[in-house]
Amino acid sequence: MNEKEIRQCRLKFEKDFIAYVRRPSRYIGGEVNESKNELAKCNLSVALCFPDVYEVGMSHTGMAIIYEILNSIEGVAAERVFAPWSDAEKIMREKGVRLFSLESKAPAASFDIIGFSLTNELCYSNVLNMLDLAGLNVRSNLRGEKSPIIIAGGSQGAACEPISAFIDVFLLGDGEEAVVELCELIKSEQQEGLKKREILTNIARTFEWAYVPSLYKFEYKEGSIMSFRSESSELRSQFKAAVVEDLDNAAVPSKPIVPFRQAVHERISIEIMRGCPGRCRFCQASFCKRPVRYRSVDKIVNLAKECYQRSGFDTVSLLSLSTSEYPKLEELVEKLNNYFHDKYVGISLPSLRVDQQLKLIPVLVTSVRKSGLTIAVEASSERLRRIINKPLKDEDLFAAVESAYRAGWQRLKLYFMVGLPGEKENEIREIVKLAYELGKVRQKVDGKTGQINASVSWFVPKAHTPFGWVEQRAKSYFEEARRLILDEKKKLRGRFLRFKFHNIERSILESAMGRGNRLLCDVVEEAWRNGARFDLWGECFDYELWHKSFEKFNLDIETEAGREFEDDEILPWEHLGGPDKKYLLRHLRNAQKQIQQQ
Repeated sequence: MNEKEIRQCRLKFEKDFIAYVRRPSRYIGGEVNESKNELAKCNLSVALCFPDVYEVGMSHTGMAIIYEILNSIEGVAAERVFAPWSDAEKIMREKGVRLFSLESKAPAASFDIIGFSLTNELCYSNVLNMLDLAGLNVRSNLRGEKSPIIIAGGSQGAACEPISAFIDVFLLGDGEEAVVELCELIKSEQQEGLKKREILTNIARTFEWAYVPSLYKFEYKEGSIMSFRSESSELRSQFKAAVVEDLDNAAVPSKPIVPFRQAVHERISIEIMRGCPGRCRFCQASFCKRPVRYRSVDKIVNLAKECYQRSGFDTVSLLSLSTSEYPKLEELVEKLNNYFHDKYVGISLPSLRVDQQLKLIPVLVTSVRKSGLTIAVEASSERLRRIINKPLKDEDLFAAVESAYRAGWQRLKLYFMVGLPGEKENEIREIVKLAYELGKVRQKVDGKTGQINASVSWFVPKAHTPFGWVEQRAKSYFEEARRLILDEKKKLRGRFLRFKFHNIERSILESAMGRGNRLLCDVVEEAWRNGARFDLWGECFDYELWHKSFEKFNLDIETEAGREFEDDEILPWEHLGGPDKKYLLRHLRNAQKQIQQQ
């Protein structure tokens, strides 16, 4: 990388940018534990881009892992880049400030690789905006030979066709080992003088987890995929997600960066288990993150100690899809508590299963801050929970809640999902009654009523799940469901009940994008060019803008969101790793039989 180019970008940053933004801490870098390899002396430079603001990206464990891995490789430098907020974007466009990295203030376009973390379906407009702010053409086929290789990974890589026109390579699956292999190949072939097209073709030939969309073509008929093929017989047409077999020895951040601005989740985050033994039929992660792998108790405890000593964070969060399934959870919590109890450091245990909460209550009393207990109930009835393959019994639920109240918890946070296959109207109303009764359980303990905060989301069918074939309910259905819940709450006069509803229109866009094909690339670009930014943020999301963008290409956003796929149809995501199609269909058939029987 050219040192002169870096100095010019830094000067522009200091002269024309940082004094004019409302929250400078998002852009200055230089935090405790920041890594900074000298770019000009490295053989390969990587700009790690997160398509959201600093405080959201700094909470993302996956980005922190890749950052530490790459900066530990000799001859490689990785620096962070976050999406500028609207005030910063305005200044950048007015004053000609290019997108830059936090560590060196180097222009993003001068890096060898730009890597994006795709965490959800609603970050695509920010990806395009960051490419444009870097001075790059958003379309991969229009970028020059000297432009960086654009790589994307994360959960949305498994359903990436709606953004495939803008990305050179998708890394599918676990990134810890794959990103090292990918960078080593790119570094070697750039040193040999190979052109970008040759490098991309070699990546596609070499790695079964690397998808280079420009090397593949689709044929369509009336919006459905008729065929998918590679441009060369040498290239595979089916991909497999990368899998880290040995989680215990996989890389994990041991020097967490201490942000200048409070992050969304400011804590020590350690993944204790990858994968989930459960099979909730709506959950993409539980079907794609296979097999189940564990970190050892000693490894987790030592990592927690090391991270604490280097950061001073006051919470240790034990991450997994289902923390209660960790086989030595009680031993782990006890060992962490023995070390941290006199340091005023709390232990956070997300994703606990209700029956396991009962067993762990004695341990949790002394080690976990009792601000509130979170339970993902999902559905109000045992019948509907069986359909979605989440066998939670009311008896266990009430017993766990009573035990929690007796142990000192005063508030509950409940998660429900509306619009699930087989759902009946009375089960929507029963959400309120169930939440009401769970609040009243506390009266057995101290005569008071528990505070209930219930979050209601709208079912979004996900790729690579048994429910990926089914329709999303119409917008009017969700609006009526919200009305039913609020009316029922009013009837019960439950002042201790608070309901928070996800944005219905964002859920519709999520469904349309999450199961969309490559034809949606035009829609994404159109929406971005018309001002779409930060679609996950309520103050920024403009549904009408997206609606018009779909219409321009003779598509209807709600029709796309509510699409039902045929069993033998070529799915827009089925080439991108994930479970076997026949296996998922068997799960779907079992769910449909349960719906018919009840």
